[in-house]
Amino acid sequence: MATTLDLTDLTDVSAATCCAPLVREPLTAAEADQLAATMKALADPTRLRLLSIVAASEGAEACVCDLIEPVGLSQPTVSHHLKVLTTAGFLTRSKRGTWAYFRLVPGALDRVSQLLVAS
Repeated sequence: MATTLDLTDLTDVSAATCCAPLVREPLTAAEADQLAATMKALADPTRLRLLSIVAASEGAEACVCDLIEPVGLSQPTVSHHLKVLTTAGFLTRSKRGTWAYFRLVPGALDRVSQLLVAS
């Protein structure tokens, strides 16, 4: 019996549960839906840039105030993209005063890449 992994919950990178790459074992309909939602979060150029900026920031953390100018979008639009990435499990959010800070979830991108590796 195959062990299923909730792909929207990528925060527990220490878990012993691991999925077989896509080429080894067919996905169930539920797994495919979860993976598609996760991949959809990454399938936007602005979200990829935001994720990259946060990951490259000191401590892999950035304030939303520092993310607006680099992508050239309004604060509400940037916040929407960050919410999508947070919901998908790629970022965590903490509030400090009036600003939100986003941090890359350790191992979140590794989990997705492991599903796509053939070996």
